[in-house]
Amino acid sequence: MNKLKSLWQDVRGAAVIEIAIALPVLILFIYGIFQVGIAFQASAGMQNALGEGARYATLFPVKTDEEIRQRIKDRVFGTGIGTFSEPSVTTPDASLCTKCRLLAVTFTMTPNFLFFTGPPVTLTREKRVYTAS
Repeated sequence: MNKLKSLWQDVRGAAVIEIAIALPVLILFIYGIFQVGIAFQASAGMQNALGEGARYATLFPVKTDEEIRQRIKDRVFGTGIGTFSEPSVTTPDASLCTKCRLLAVTFTMTPNFLFFTGPPVTLTREKRVYTAS
């Protein structure tokens, strides 16, 4: 009975058990933060590309939609984990605005959390550009 009581009161090794329980959860949280960082980087890349496309369309008003689309495509950046859609350059209805174009880019990624994958995340950014012509 004394041996059983001494084993019950022995706390050596308790820290190892606590680490074994907490460490996988902590690793998943840290990895999840990296996945969110990838989405933020892609969002910043889309904003940069749309800004460059808007600047290009404003400074060079005779440029075609295809040239603006190519400028956006060249300037978008990210980590390469997700996929960027083909940029779109459209002319909205004349009742909404005259002499403007709508630029848009979409980024899609499926977060990977080591042991399982999350649902697909889609980010869309748009920018309206007013041109001289």
